[in-house]
Amino acid sequence: MELNTYFTDIYYHLHPKHEQMISHQSVRILQIVQKEHSVTVRFLSEALGISHNTASEHVKKLVNHGWIIKQRSEEDQRKVYLQLTEEGLQIVKQNTELDEQKLQATLNKLSEEDQQLILQAFRLLSEAAK
Repeated sequence: MELNTYFTDIYYHLHPKHEQMISHQSVRILQIVQKEHSVTVRFLSEALGISHNTASEHVKKLVNHGWIIKQRSEEDQRKVYLQLTEEGLQIVKQNTELDEQKLQATLNKLSEEDQQLILQAFRLLSEAAK
């Protein structure tokens, strides 16, 4: 699909320099914790199609890096939810978002009208994807 080609071109040219060595699976876990509410290890294992033990091992590494913290539910002490730390948020941004300065420099090459069209198109696509 043509849209995929454009999307990958944009990401290739505008992604930030990766400063941390991090696996794709770890990036996916951080992104799930960022985008979803009430994420547990079970939720991760189901979302990624991996065993509970494998998900648990990945989470343990991310906790050791200081990128995720575990918090017990106040309503049900048996439930443990995952949350990003500030550092974890920075890591997920570095590995999933576009570089703000590169993006702004690219947008500055376009007219204000074209910039608004792009913003509207991405907003519509984002809302439909959710």
